[in-house]
Amino acid sequence: MATLKACAAANDAALVSSLFPPGSVLTDGHPLPSLVVFDLDYTLWPFWVDTHTTPPIRPATEEEKVPKSRRARHKKEKETAAAADTNNESGFRPVTVVDRYGETFAFYRDVPHILQALPLAGLKMAVASRTSAPELAREMLTLLRVPGAPAKETENGVAAASKEAVALGVFDAGLEIYPTNKLRHMYALQRRTAIPYEEFLFFDDESRNRNVESVGVTMFLVRDGVTWDAVERGVRAWRRRHGHSGGARPGANGKGGKGDSEDEKSDYEYSY
Repeated sequence: MATLKACAAANDAALVSSLFPPGSVLTDGHPLPSLVVFDLDYTLWPFWVDTHTTPPIRPATEEEKVPKSRRARHKKEKETAAAADTNNESGFRPVTVVDRYGETFAFYRDVPHILQALPLAGLKMAVASRTSAPELAREMLTLLRVPGAPAKETENGVAAASKEAVALGVFDAGLEIYPTNKLRHMYALQRRTAIPYEEFLFFDDESRNRNVESVGVTMFLVRDGVTWDAVERGVRAWRRRHGHSGGARPGANGKGGKGDSEDEKSDYEYSY
């Protein structure tokens, strides 16, 4: 049993390390925010759930995942994808959702793995969305999937790794999904978690929601959905705003020179 536990721990560490980009801010030992909050529309997924989606919704079949205009090339694409999946040790396959009219919906490409990795870096996650279709948004999060947790040691032995997890369940700090000013979402999350606003990092696609910074939240404006690059930039912006170490981008000289000024602007042009 001890050998099994040791193997599981080694595999766990190797998998966790592989989840982050090389040199990631999430593994560099510098301070991290305690809570990462995500908007939904055009932040985690490329659509407005209340206007682009017509219920009922359900998981798409393999054929439905491919736009009709591309189905003639689908066979070749499947072969290419199958070859690429040989390196996917977790066996995770992204889920696509289809609505009443055959329109398909899914997370942005990097999002499932980001949502898997952030908790393993010790971060809590939450949602703050002002959609007017909150139940449909929750159903979408119930159907969409993220990669599952790696194997873990428990009191009764070693728990097996899981291939996938329901996206709705990974937001351990809660979901605030209803039409309102984003400040109200932040108020609710702070009351629930007791985490100071200064420990919040908020990803959103609308610059008007920067009003949350009036209470201490750091907002990072995303242009084309949440990506690994956006996460890295967001964490660096959060660090600089609060005077923490590790806010410089790779290649900055760290001495307050011209390179640092340009580095800071490169991140802040997204967040401000």
